[in-house]
Amino acid sequence: MAGHNKWSKIKRKKGALDAKRSKIFSRLIKEINVAVKEGDSGDPDFNPRLRLAISNAKGANMPKDNIERAIKKALDSDGAAIHQPTYEGYAPHGIAVFVECTTDNLNRTIASVRSTFTKKEGSLGTSGSVDYLFDRKGIFTLAIDEYDKAELELALIDGGAEDLDKDEETGEITVTVAFEDFGNMQSKLEELNIEPKSAVLERIPKTDIQVDLDQARQIMNLIDELEDNEDVQNVYHNMAMTDEIEEMLDEKDEE
Repeated sequence: MAGHNKWSKIKRKKGALDAKRSKIFSRLIKEINVAVKEGDSGDPDFNPRLRLAISNAKGANMPKDNIERAIKKALDSDGAAIHQPTYEGYAPHGIAVFVECTTDNLNRTIASVRSTFTKKEGSLGTSGSVDYLFDRKGIFTLAIDEYDKAELELALIDGGAEDLDKDEETGEITVTVAFEDFGNMQSKLEELNIEPKSAVLERIPKTDIQVDLDQARQIMNLIDELEDNEDVQNVYHNMAMTDEIEEMLDEKDEE
C-alpha cells in the first residue's frame, strides 16, 4: 500500500521544528489537561482521550513524572475553561492554512493569530474557507522491531488502514485511516498488543500547490510565527514540500 509521502515529509519537518523549540512537551501537556477536564477523570482506564494523550506523550519520550504531574495539575486546577478554536486563512501565494489552538483566552488567541496573518502578508478567513481543501485522517506511527509483514498488513487493513508507509531510515510504519475509523484502529492495535508511538488526527491537503524557494521562504515566515505562538497546537498547509524546500528548511534550522 502506498503511503502519504507528502504528509511524512511535513511530519518529519514539523517534528524537528517542535523539538528544536522545546514546544512538543508543552503541547502534549495541554492535550493531557484538556483530556482530563473533558473526560472528568485522571484515570486513563476510564478516559479514552487521556489514554491516547498519555500514549502520545510516551511516544515523544516525555518522562513518566512529567505525565503524572500534568494529570495531577489538571485534576487540581479550578482555573479558566480550556477552549480549542480553529482558524482558517491563506498565506502568501494562495497557500491554504488551517490553525488548531488550545487556549484559556479566546480574545488573546484570535488577536495574535490575526496579527500574524496580517503582518506576514496573509489573510485570515472565515470558518470553512479552507477546511474543504483538507481531508481529516487518523495517523498512527508504529515502531515494531519484528513482525510478519503480510500478517500485519492484513490485520491493519481489517482495522481500517487506507495506506501504509514504512520509513526505511527509522523502520517506523505510518498507518493512515479515515477519520471515522480512528477508534477502530485504536481497538485493532490494542487487540494486537501494539502501543503506537503516536496516534493523532491530522488534516491532509487534498492537493498540493507548487511554489518556488523564494515564495516558500515567505510562506514559512507566516507558518513559523504561528507555530511559535503558545496557544497554537497545530498548523496545516497545502504547500508542496519538495526536496529543494526541505533542504532550504533544514539549512534554516541549522542557522
